[in-house]
Amino acid sequence: MCGILGILANKGPISNLLYDGLLVLQHRGQDAAGIVVCEDNKLHLRKDNGLVNDVFEKEHIENLRGRLGIAHVRYPTAGTSSAAEAQPLYVNHPYGISLAHNGNLTNAEDLTNELYQENLRHINTNSDSEILLNILANELEKERTIKSEQIPNLKPKDLFKAIKGVNARCSGAYAVVGIIAGYGLFAFRDPNGIRPLIFGSTDDGENQSWGISSESVALNSLGFEIISDIAPGEAIFIDNNGSVFREQCADETKLSPCAFEYVYFARPDSVIDGISVHQARLNLGSRMAQKIKRVWPNHDIDVVIPVPDSGRISALQLANELGVDYREGLVKNRYIGRTFIMPGQTIRRDSVRKKLNTINPEFEGKRVLLVDDSIVRGNTSRKIVEMARKSGAKKVYFASTAPPVKYPNVYGIDMPASSELIASSGDVEKIGKSIGVDKLFYQDLEDLVKSMQFEPTGPQEFDTSCFSGTYVTENVSSEYLEKLEQIRNDSAKQHSILSEEPVGIHNQT
Repeated sequence: MCGILGILANKGPISNLLYDGLLVLQHRGQDAAGIVVCEDNKLHLRKDNGLVNDVFEKEHIENLRGRLGIAHVRYPTAGTSSAAEAQPLYVNHPYGISLAHNGNLTNAEDLTNELYQENLRHINTNSDSEILLNILANELEKERTIKSEQIPNLKPKDLFKAIKGVNARCSGAYAVVGIIAGYGLFAFRDPNGIRPLIFGSTDDGENQSWGISSESVALNSLGFEIISDIAPGEAIFIDNNGSVFREQCADETKLSPCAFEYVYFARPDSVIDGISVHQARLNLGSRMAQKIKRVWPNHDIDVVIPVPDSGRISALQLANELGVDYREGLVKNRYIGRTFIMPGQTIRRDSVRKKLNTINPEFEGKRVLLVDDSIVRGNTSRKIVEMARKSGAKKVYFASTAPPVKYPNVYGIDMPASSELIASSGDVEKIGKSIGVDKLFYQDLEDLVKSMQFEPTGPQEFDTSCFSGTYVTENVSSEYLEKLEQIRNDSAKQHSILSEEPVGIHNQT
């Protein structure tokens, strides 16, 4: 999962806006951050591993001059955690193109071979973002070859035709922002709309600006008015003069956004594809309360305590509908990153200890229902249950507002190895024993979907592949999943962390 942002303004510089926007999107990636801006047709880049405020200092922002730029926060699901694979990425032919990408390609291996053997393009990293960038560059190169143009003269229709070529060749999830030096800002979204992408603008009377982001909250925080979500398969191009062009660039489209955006990843103050994340989480809590009433009508729950932060909204609604007390019993250290995106079981276990602490009086002598957004590997949940018991809880129950995570996610979420998913091979009772609770409740898949279907004009279908095993793209075979597990399990990640960095673009501007 990553966060992307693109801005074009009538007047620059915009590096402060890009920096501030990345801070708002920090929850989407804590591994690396990067900004590239265009000034007088020259690209200036700063990127490195680390949090946004660690990567960028005052002089970096001051040196990133220009009125056009893109930015990225990353955590790796494909590739390694190398700084060379931090984004944005860049190629210099047939134009100066820089790109930032959120998602995962499911045919990355085939595309890598195709680019080398047929298009004479070398992919130097394991990042599928580098593949996507080179596919786009190759499609643009085709257009110039067909037109026999020696002097660069890119028109919107040329870019849209190239993006059509990208959609025809690439499979998986991809939301993209990019810049073409001398021409402008572009963005496009995969034909299934799995990853979010939102378009907005602002006009203070003197300086009109256009922005594209993974989440509406990033644009809102910068003063942009939301225009629309970018539709599945749609592309946008904003030229240097501020003219906006939009075109559908896929033959077949279907809006199937990732359900996990609403369950966990997105900020609650975001609106994605017309669906309020906050309202979706309230609905998840309400439906979980209804399930508990149905299967345990005479429950003895004394208090509902959320696992901060993404479980908080659902827990509050759940407690209200159950008619029991809601209490904040776990205090979060906000300077520790999200635990399930950290590689390695030991690192995750150690992080939980540093990330959360208990308020003992809220647990002592009580029958506690802990509420979290989901259970992935089970390590975090197990540790929290252990902390609740050490704090004096009489009974510990646990509710996951998402269904059991049974299958790998192949579209950009770091849960690819089924052997690491606690629900992949066990029933609810066994999972409950494993994490040490007296009772365990999971959201039903049907209720999850209904929680997000409350807007008639919003999406009615969602990517629920990590719960259902049904993938929205056709090329996800059992062979593909087996291979993915081999290269993305914790052992493989630990090896990649220790590996030497590949050659790449990551300057220290």
